[in-house]
Amino acid sequence: MKKSNLLAGLLYMLCGAACLLIALIFDTKLDSLLFGFSGAFIGPGIVVISKYFYWTSPTNRNKYAERLENENIELHDERKEKFRDKSGRYAYLLGLVVISFSIVLFSVLGSLEIITNSKLIILYLGGYLVFQYIAGVVIFRHFNFINTSNQIAK
Repeated sequence: MKKSNLLAGLLYMLCGAACLLIALIFDTKLDSLLFGFSGAFIGPGIVVISKYFYWTSPTNRNKYAERLENENIELHDERKEKFRDKSGRYAYLLGLVVISFSIVLFSVLGSLEIITNSKLIILYLGGYLVFQYIAGVVIFRHFNFINTSNQIAK
């Protein structure tokens, strides 16, 4: 495993610690957000650092080289690359439709004064982010399944 992975993990930990320090020292309206950022940086930092030490230990180096080779083969598989591109395009188009309807919906809700604060919009955008990711994965798996079943039928 590269030293850059260790440095990235340490950088995550440093950013998380900085957010935590700022949240503990200063009393602002952003405390909850800073505590969230500190957890969001420290958690992955610990994971990246522990993976670095796990995979660089002498007993796991061969397994890591094998895993890296398999990942490289999977990543550069032309069929899967084509499906990733296609599923990304469809998820993007689906997202455009959802955003278009959302603009109209939030305009109507704003005109009727149903939405007065931004928390609903923030929650909606967070849900939309998860929706985009899941849509891309589902579409990719659909293409992969169709192609695999077509190859088996031949």
